[in-house]
Amino acid sequence: MSGAAGSGAGTAGSVGSVVRRFLAEYGSGTPSRLKVLDAYLLYVLLTGALQFGYCLGVGTFPFNSFLSGFISAVGSFILGVCLRIQINPQNKGEFQGISPERAFADFLFANTILHLVVINFVG
Repeated sequence: MSGAAGSGAGTAGSVGSVVRRFLAEYGSGTPSRLKVLDAYLLYVLLTGALQFGYCLGVGTFPFNSFLSGFISAVGSFILGVCLRIQINPQNKGEFQGISPERAFADFLFANTILHLVVINFVG
């Protein structure tokens, strides 16, 4: 029994060291553009999770409103991830013909279309 407790403490220590190393490398090696985009992605993810939690806890009475809000969050997250992949300097070789400004313009255009569909779906 004490062996299991000891291995649990070792696992927690190794997880903590992995998290510290990740945060250190993320802070030093990630461009500020990607950090801002990651903050946006976290916000959209939390918004979708909050909407889903509300749906589970309170109910889905105006179902089209819940569905359009959730689709907006999921679609915005997907478009944000696509933008992050395109503007990441490590992926420069795969997106040679697309500048970061062009990728951002595509992101804005796709977001506009997404939210026009969402607004239309609400009614």
